[in-house]
Amino acid sequence: MSSQQRGARSRRLAVTAAAVAASVVLASGPGFAAGTARVADPPAPTPTVAPPVPASPVPAPAVTPPIPTIPPVPVPPIPPVKSTPAFGAYLDYGPSGVARIAELSNWLGGAELRVGHTYLPGDRWTNIEGRHGFLDVWADWRTRQADRLLVLNVPMMERNEENVSDSEVRLLLRRGVAGEFDRHFRALAERLVELKVPDTVVVLGWEMNGTTYTHRCGPDPEAWKTYWKRIVTTMRAVPGQKFRFDFAPSRGRDAVPWTECYPGDDTVDIVGMDSYDQPSGLSFEQQVKEPYGLQAQVDFAKAHGKAISYPEWGLFRNGDNSAYMRGMLAWMDTHKPLYNTLTDYCPHGVWQCADNPRSSQVYRSVLSGRTENPTPEPTKPGGTTAPTTPATPTTPAVPTAPVTPVPPPNCSPLQLGDWVEYWLGGKLCLRFDWWSRSR
Repeated sequence: MSSQQRGARSRRLAVTAAAVAASVVLASGPGFAAGTARVADPPAPTPTVAPPVPASPVPAPAVTPPIPTIPPVPVPPIPPVKSTPAFGAYLDYGPSGVARIAELSNWLGGAELRVGHTYLPGDRWTNIEGRHGFLDVWADWRTRQADRLLVLNVPMMERNEENVSDSEVRLLLRRGVAGEFDRHFRALAERLVELKVPDTVVVLGWEMNGTTYTHRCGPDPEAWKTYWKRIVTTMRAVPGQKFRFDFAPSRGRDAVPWTECYPGDDTVDIVGMDSYDQPSGLSFEQQVKEPYGLQAQVDFAKAHGKAISYPEWGLFRNGDNSAYMRGMLAWMDTHKPLYNTLTDYCPHGVWQCADNPRSSQVYRSVLSGRTENPTPEPTKPGGTTAPTTPATPTTPAVPTAPVTPVPPPNCSPLQLGDWVEYWLGGKLCLRFDWWSRSR
């Protein structure tokens, strides 16, 4: 899904605190920081997605240059899958997404959410490099517990959602194959190692079998596969890295069969799949059995000795479809992906989106309080499943709207933005009666 659909909201900070040092105080009301603010440089603001200066068109060569062969590199081993299922949800790509992980866990009765999932903006190369400040909060969350996973979607091209033509995509892929973009991925790898998240799961060039992104495979599958290998080789060459690379097409055939884009076992660690409830009228059973569908993914991964994952999944074209929700959760309990993350905003989600109450009830009832593998259903003598009495349906709770902090008397809150308030632990306010106290 595109970053516009993910609802990413760009922000810029305008913090000028030096002039109010004597008059700015930490407020003590609910939602405001108490005591001394943490002394730390705040992360840089979420980068504004601004259109870059278009590059001069590169004329197509009369003869297609040969694609260089990249020597294989050792593949880092995947640690054993923990018995506790790793799951989470995409909740926002900035600091709000980190904060909401705990809130969603609370809504699920204390369920252990071990996966944090975010995306690098694909507007320009400086953002694809993981510029300073953007990933800091996610790295901090990841390193607080050893068994957590940080999942990072990484575009393979800048201008990734600008409807670049197939002919230009072909030229860009060949430039990538020639090594023109290596430095950007080396910078990203070095940044992740610097942040102490060298085992990040990198979802590289996701949904490459479609038409949405500039990093799509269809215009030149052979060049695309070689470019993928080059990126992985470049990132694995950075000392200290332990990255796992997730090849994650969208479910089904889409523009091209995703098997035509598979770059090879030496540079793929996980065979993922983005699987939304679409198209309209397609049942979950059909999503399993369709060409290049869920069963095909499981079979392909098994044949290649790879783990599976579901980086993006959720409701879509069939509305509040509780049968899909129940089917997808059961599928993952059966096939045990390395991780899965529900896309939790409308129309796909069940916690931040109030449009899907029946699916929300299913999701919550299945995952509430989960910290271990699901308990098998009871069986009758002879091995058949014993009927169970359905639980009385309950109306699922919807996300509680955040309580607007009430500033103390004679104190006006300063709007510093999410990034600063995350590190401060709350809002700051400016006293407007200081002048009378000094008289």
